[in-house]
Amino acid sequence: MQLSPSQVIVLATPVFLLMIAAEIGWGLWRGRNTYRLNDAINSISLGMLSQISAVLTRLFRIGIYTAVYGWVSVWHADEFWTSPIGWLLALVFYDFCYYWLHRAGHEVAVFWAAHVVHHQSQDYNLSTALRQTSSGALLGWIFYLPMAVAGVPPLVFGIVALIDLLYQFWVHTEHVGKLGWFDRVFCSPSNHRVHHAVNDRYLDRNYGGILVVWDRLFGSFKEEDEKCVYGTRAPLDSWDPLWSNAEVYWALAKDSWHAKAWADKLRVWIKPPGWRPADVAARFPKPPFSIEGVRRYHPPMTAAMAWFAGLQFIAILGGVALFLWHADALPVAQSAVWLAALTAALWAVGAAMQGRMGMLEVLLVQAAALATATSAQGLVDLHRLFKPLAMLLAIAFVLTRAGGLLRDTLLLLAALVLCLAGDVFLMFPGYFIPGLVSFLAGHLCYLALFRQGVPWLPSRRALAATLGAAVVMYAVLFPHLDPVLKVAVAAYALVIALMAAQAIGRATVLRDAAAVGVAVGAGFFMLSDALLAINRFAQPLPMAQFWVLATYYLAQVLIVRNAQPAPAAAAQAQPANSSPALLGGMTPR
Repeated sequence: MQLSPSQVIVLATPVFLLMIAAEIGWGLWRGRNTYRLNDAINSISLGMLSQISAVLTRLFRIGIYTAVYGWVSVWHADEFWTSPIGWLLALVFYDFCYYWLHRAGHEVAVFWAAHVVHHQSQDYNLSTALRQTSSGALLGWIFYLPMAVAGVPPLVFGIVALIDLLYQFWVHTEHVGKLGWFDRVFCSPSNHRVHHAVNDRYLDRNYGGILVVWDRLFGSFKEEDEKCVYGTRAPLDSWDPLWSNAEVYWALAKDSWHAKAWADKLRVWIKPPGWRPADVAARFPKPPFSIEGVRRYHPPMTAAMAWFAGLQFIAILGGVALFLWHADALPVAQSAVWLAALTAALWAVGAAMQGRMGMLEVLLVQAAALATATSAQGLVDLHRLFKPLAMLLAIAFVLTRAGGLLRDTLLLLAALVLCLAGDVFLMFPGYFIPGLVSFLAGHLCYLALFRQGVPWLPSRRALAATLGAAVVMYAVLFPHLDPVLKVAVAAYALVIALMAAQAIGRATVLRDAAAVGVAVGAGFFMLSDALLAINRFAQPLPMAQFWVLATYYLAQVLIVRNAQPAPAAAAQAQPANSSPALLGGMTPR
């Protein structure tokens, strides 16, 4: 039985976890624990996200490598490369290429944007080793093309890449000191601690994956001789795995956008990290780094939330392992669906640990993700479980958040109950009209809810835009509808257009993040219904169930989170550095 790289990672995972448990036990016994639950979950979650996304990005590494190997390799000698000396040479060759990729990851901004994920933790332990990027494969393959040109077979390349990666796990620990001669030749815990430090004397040093000889040859070696401070010089301050992968790309994109000179717009991406055009630095200054000012990010978390996050983490880890074991046999579309569902689950747990979401909200997001995935995969029985469960959780969230049965709460609950009825009707053949009527009544409740505190339809532009979109959609559907549906769909299109116009107009009046969240949710409702109608009556769409339900649940979550005022006590408990906006906001930067 030949194992895929993903399956090897699945089999290695229990070993990783046992070693992490042993390190925790050792640290507790020695009175020097180097772990925090939130940081460890975040690091391993980023490792999970990296592995599940690699199922889709593997083309950039293995696919392009295989193509170059087949087209331009100068020496085909599989017998040599699969001999003991060939395997050893291939591993050294790979480590040499890895050294230059790793060095570029610290010296070129666009490569740092991918690599920064691995350095964001302010702790240094074995869980940090699993903290990996999800975007590194997009450009990292370039550095391994010399191996393809030299004729190293793709199978050999894949195996030595895995060996190089697995070797680096054990060096992420503070519990192993200096190792004498070993430190002078190999990447070791001492050498790699230097690499992860933000101290001035340690910055951008010790890039070797297995061999530190490369650093000695090319002038990037530094011996550990003072206490290391870990993290990055622009702290992430978040447990959001998506933001972790996107933060530097976003910062570079903003600097590139604001730069006046076209050359500077390009230089932002290829200069060393931290370089900024003079005009951008003057308009948008950032404080200089001071190691004395480094503060560990550690938002408070109740014991109940810690247990919840831990159990969620274990469940998601099981789901990721199951997906990775079967990933290579799945079509790309199915892999993409499960990638989206697992990513949503990981994101929600990170938001909960950060204090941006409660337990019910996490369960709502996860039930919605599972309802979407099971529908897209044709898992009918599971879909019939998760689809109503998602809306029941939304109703429960509204009830627990309500300060009383006020008019807005009653309207929101009525809308959700009617949407739940519509969901149930649409799960069974022959109940399309009852489902349509239920959603029509639900949208009328939303329309009345969005009227609270503002005039009817306060933005004529919004009304014109939504009615125009409804007219276009109806014109597309009209030839495909029977007489009864022509009337029903016309009424439905009018009501949802008015609902969206009211939500958008409300946002133009109130001008706050919650109102904008509701407006965006209403827009996603229109999009979801349009996709559903086109797929059902006009033209079958690829992955229709996924897109219809993904946009539907995004709309519901946005509206549920933002349409109802938070209780005063909850508002006072809101952390000062968090935002209630949209899906929980992001840590301001």
